[in-house]
Amino acid sequence: MGCRHCPRLVEWRERVAREKKAAYAGEEYWGRPVPGFGDPAARAVILGLAPAAHGANRTGRFFTGNRSGDFLFAALYRTGFSSSPVSRHMDDGLRLRGMWITAAVRCAPPDNKPTPAERDACLPYADRELRLLPEVRVVLALGAFAWDAALRLYGVRPKPKFAHGAELATEKETTILGCYHVSQQNTFTGTLTPGMLDAVLCRARELGNEG
Repeated sequence: MGCRHCPRLVEWRERVAREKKAAYAGEEYWGRPVPGFGDPAARAVILGLAPAAHGANRTGRFFTGNRSGDFLFAALYRTGFSSSPVSRHMDDGLRLRGMWITAAVRCAPPDNKPTPAERDACLPYADRELRLLPEVRVVLALGAFAWDAALRLYGVRPKPKFAHGAELATEKETTILGCYHVSQQNTFTGTLTPGMLDAVLCRARELGNEG
C-alpha cells in the first residue's frame, strides 16, 4: 500500500520514520500504511484504531513492537489465537489461528488521534479487506473509534453506543463485539484487565463458531 490520500497522516508517518525514537535509532522504520495480517480463514477480526508511531509504523505489523501489543498478544496466546505470546517484528514467526488483525486507519496519526475525515478516507480499504475474508462472523472493535468504524462498515443505523462487551448482530450475519482498547491508558489503570480481555476473546471465538 502506498496511499498518500491524507496529507497530515503521510507527513507524520514519514517524519516519525525519519527522526525515529532513540531506542530504535538503528532500525529502519516501515513508515507506510500498515496492511492487515493473520489467518485468511479467520472467523474473527480485531479492528483497532490505527498504527502506533513507534509500534506498527516501525515494524509494519499491527500491535507489534509496543506495550499495547504485548498486552494483546499475551491474551491472544492464552486464548489460542496466536502461536506466540509476544510480537516483536513481522518476521518473528508468529502466526494467528482463526484471527485477522487490522485497523480503521492504516497510517499512524499524531497523538494517536485520526480525524473523522481520515477514518472515512481509509474505511474502503477495511471494507475490501473484509470482503476477502469470507469466513468472518465477528468483528472485535477495540475502543469507541473502532466501534464507530465497524458500524459504518456494516451500515448500522441508528448507531448503538460503544460499551465493553457490547454485542450487535448485523444483517450480514456478522456480530460486532466491543472491547476497551488495549492502550496503556486502559491497561495500566485496570480499566482493561487480562481477564476482561480473555473473556471478550473467548466470546469472539464462541460467536465465530456459531456462524
